[in-house]
Amino acid sequence: MTRELVYTGFMSLDGVLDSPGGKVEGHRSGGWVMETEFVPEAYSLKGEELADTTALLFGRRSYEAFAPVWRDSADHAAYKALPKYVVSTSLTEDALLDGWGETTILRSTEEVAALKQSEGGGIFIHGSAELARRLGEADLIDRYNLLVFPVLLGAGKGLFSRADRDKQQLSLRESATYSNGVAKLVYDVVR
Repeated sequence: MTRELVYTGFMSLDGVLDSPGGKVEGHRSGGWVMETEFVPEAYSLKGEELADTTALLFGRRSYEAFAPVWRDSADHAAYKALPKYVVSTSLTEDALLDGWGETTILRSTEEVAALKQSEGGGIFIHGSAELARRLGEADLIDRYNLLVFPVLLGAGKGLFSRADRDKQQLSLRESATYSNGVAKLVYDVVR
């Protein structure tokens, strides 16, 4: 049995993922999540995911953005003990953050496929749009946990490839809508 690989993230209605919390990536509309009325139940998916998360997977840029913040965040304390994997061809061992638990660098999509074959439970990808798109194209993602925000950004990094490829069917596992216009969409990849 393979481990489930889950992409989880915030997305604009037009499919943009980048800069939801700020302008770190230079997106002129950065911080778009914070501009939506805060309704606690709209974020309940994030808490629910903790029960299924046995490892975290990041691309290099997302690791470099999240690790220093999440390491010291009370809201993300449960992540500290989890194994973390960073997919990067350029990151070096000495660039890994101290004090945030075990972190392993993977160098290729093939190494991610091998990780899925190892013992353990769900592996969750946070942020990491380019990595998630590449892993989706390689048919390695098993589930998409999306919080879709009622905003159109027009430009930015998207989760899904625009390349001509075989159709990939999804099955809706769960959905909900909230008073602030956010929609929770949880899809399993049909194989």
